[in-house]
Amino acid sequence: MEPQKSKVVVVDDDPIVLRAVGEILRRDGYEVTALQDPTEALAIVKDTTIDVVVSDIKMPHLSGLELLRAFKDAQPDVEVIIMTGHATVETAVEAVKAGAYDYLTKPFERIENFSLAVQKAVERRTLKKRALALEQALDHRAEFEGIVGQSAQMRAVFKTVETVGPTMATVLIQGESGTGKELVARAIHDRSPRRDRPYVAVNCSALSETLLDSELFGHVKGAFTGALGNKKGLFEAAHGGTIFLDEIGDVPPATQVRLLRVLQEGKVKRVGANEEISVDTRVIAATNVDLAKAKAEGRFREDLYYRLNVIQLSLPPLRDRADDVPLLAHHFARRYAERMGKKLEGFTVEAMSALTLHTWPGNVRELENAIERAVVMTAGPKIDIADLPREVTETKGPARTQVDLTSLVHLPFAQAKALTIRAFEARYLTTLLERTGGNITQAALAAGMDRSNFRRLLKEHGLAGRGHNDPEPA
Repeated sequence: MEPQKSKVVVVDDDPIVLRAVGEILRRDGYEVTALQDPTEALAIVKDTTIDVVVSDIKMPHLSGLELLRAFKDAQPDVEVIIMTGHATVETAVEAVKAGAYDYLTKPFERIENFSLAVQKAVERRTLKKRALALEQALDHRAEFEGIVGQSAQMRAVFKTVETVGPTMATVLIQGESGTGKELVARAIHDRSPRRDRPYVAVNCSALSETLLDSELFGHVKGAFTGALGNKKGLFEAAHGGTIFLDEIGDVPPATQVRLLRVLQEGKVKRVGANEEISVDTRVIAATNVDLAKAKAEGRFREDLYYRLNVIQLSLPPLRDRADDVPLLAHHFARRYAERMGKKLEGFTVEAMSALTLHTWPGNVRELENAIERAVVMTAGPKIDIADLPREVTETKGPARTQVDLTSLVHLPFAQAKALTIRAFEARYLTTLLERTGGNITQAALAAGMDRSNFRRLLKEHGLAGRGHNDPEPA
């Protein structure tokens, strides 16, 4: 399917100018609506498909300034370019104050200047549309309890959450640390009929075997040293609701047996007690280890594995969904800017380049920490590369030199192009240094560059001084 053309409305009472301008714009690839009567334009001021309006300033019945104000009142983000054959400083200032993007004098000295003005206006309008779409996508996040993502992988996760949420099925969530497993567990609970009942979370790796058994199943007085009274376990506390067992792969064998009985029979026995207590608790478990492998190696009970693995939900690491990085970055920037009372306009191209190309071993949690730091450090309207942690801006390894074009299509063209060029430069420099054995002088010569400029480029990509065999030239 062909990309949709940008829509430009031209208004001029001079039919010759109207026809000439219309032909120029159509030649440049725009969809053009040409109107000789300015009052006709009033009927379309609310047309949200319009990107740019080009209008003469002196026309019968309605002036270009009046038309400008009408469009800006109806759609503040529409860009308007004013044309006039009688240019004065006063009218130019008035047009700009009223919100005009540009002010051009007829006849045009060079047609290229007119085309460039429209092109820039269209690009600005496109950026505003994308910013609005990003805001709407961020606002949509509340549907999944703060889980942000628009990649195919995350859309699949959201679909699974919507499907299994209303059921009683046990869910096993697998994913690396920092991928948001607890957020997904909470989202599943909130979509279930148990949403108004207790939701209890426990980190199984944070407790010893004795303490974990006591926390999960409770204990009676005297069951062990320090058990001074009866205690209700978390399965009982979550009765009628959901219990989230995080890091289930770290549960010791004896506790695995107890968990299996709860899942099979719906009953718990407090530590030191003889009688069993019936519980109605939905179980959602999560792990960052490969449970199938642990089962095969005898470290995790096979019967418990299959009881937990009724529905398996795998969360992708952030490095595998790079197209979510800009969305997440803007989400966290907005969150922390609001908390700190700062006004931010987003990120520079260099900063977003570093964020997109970083491998994020700590996943979303690492990204959030990096953005929080950047919001604290930045003194300008945009987060720059200097505001980011060094481990983000100086990422090493081949992943730094690769960029998937499919992960950039949601970005403005100029930003996507800059990211692609930066990835190419890093890949080119790394390969060239490998071929020259790290000799910067030889590499610069092969690249056809001045040695000092070559070193500067290496520094920009975090490649300077990394084991290079580079004696100073005699």
